[in-house]
Amino acid sequence: MDLQIEYVGVEKDEETQVILGHAGFIKAVEDIYEAMIGSVPGVKFGIAFSEASGALLVRSDGNDPNLIKMAEESMMRISAGHTFIILFKSAYPINVMNSVKNVPEVARVYCATANPLTVLVGNSDRMRSVIGVVDGLPPRGVESDEEKEKRHKLLRDLGYKR
Repeated sequence: MDLQIEYVGVEKDEETQVILGHAGFIKAVEDIYEAMIGSVPGVKFGIAFSEASGALLVRSDGNDPNLIKMAEESMMRISAGHTFIILFKSAYPINVMNSVKNVPEVARVYCATANPLTVLVGNSDRMRSVIGVVDGLPPRGVESDEEKEKRHKLLRDLGYKR
């Protein structure tokens, strides 16, 4: 069996957040929907989930037609079974991650980001699987004391720390 690695970009604008993960069972779409709705009032999102058996469809849901369509298109390009993608706005990953990770069908979260995202897909003769992600740019250096103070202040200004 030969394994090819394919690089699949997730198309989105800068304001759109992404969660990419692995889940088993078709019920994941509805449960992830409930997790997103229950996490942040006003969150806008689209979910797409790729079945790994049966009808082999991309199942989708959400509350924003444009984000649903973008999620479906991304999932069709990724085309790896048991994979889900959530594209969302009006929230940050930190606001929804615990709810998404607590969905019983969710086995793994590969990433949660607003950065440019490339998905590494292993492609064999008959099957495909996500084998990793390329998320963001490399560091330019180590933060200074001044930058550390700015980070601490930002987290407190945003209400994430006291």
